[in-house]
Amino acid sequence: MAAPPAFSSRDPLSPRFWDERFERGFTPWERGGISLALRRFVANADRPLSVLVPGCGSAHELAVMCEAGWDATAIDFSAEAVARARAQAGPWADRIVQADFFAYAPPRPLDLIYEQAFLCALPPARRPDVARRWAELLGQGGLLAGYFFFDDAAKGPPFGMSRAALDALLAGAFECVADETVEDSIPVFAGKERWMIWRRRGL
Repeated sequence: MAAPPAFSSRDPLSPRFWDERFERGFTPWERGGISLALRRFVANADRPLSVLVPGCGSAHELAVMCEAGWDATAIDFSAEAVARARAQAGPWADRIVQADFFAYAPPRPLDLIYEQAFLCALPPARRPDVARRWAELLGQGGLLAGYFFFDDAAKGPPFGMSRAALDALLAGAFECVADETVEDSIPVFAGKERWMIWRRRGL
């Protein structure tokens, strides 16, 4: 396997870190398409949902949501990621917004936050802030659904965690209502991720 390119930014909390990687086409965490579990989730929804996709990267997931009639918005704080996503989003390009997840205020209440390599992209010290913001953005019964990465390697991104740590992080505000194996992981996540759905508890 070829060595990764040399980058000047080493701080994943900086947009520049991600800009460099998108500029150089080094995005091994990106699936490049729509996952099977997400396709099933969208197909089985009993109504269109209002959804936010934070840390969207190339935002491949946006199309399947919008085509199903969902009110979907994808955000990323990397200008290069947003430019790349908009370039391939077709009629949904205006649904991609450059924004910081921790400051972004959705224009309408959310039914769902979709998690795909966002939590594991940030250093572990930011996890409580992510979980707190998820809880703030979702009303009672709102869903947090997507892929969660479990690994004990200290270096990242992606930064893995234990299942016990995830339970401790979310249990105060969420209950887990689905936990499934993943059939089509990309190499960086193979054997280390789960498709999970968490429901916001009563406020």
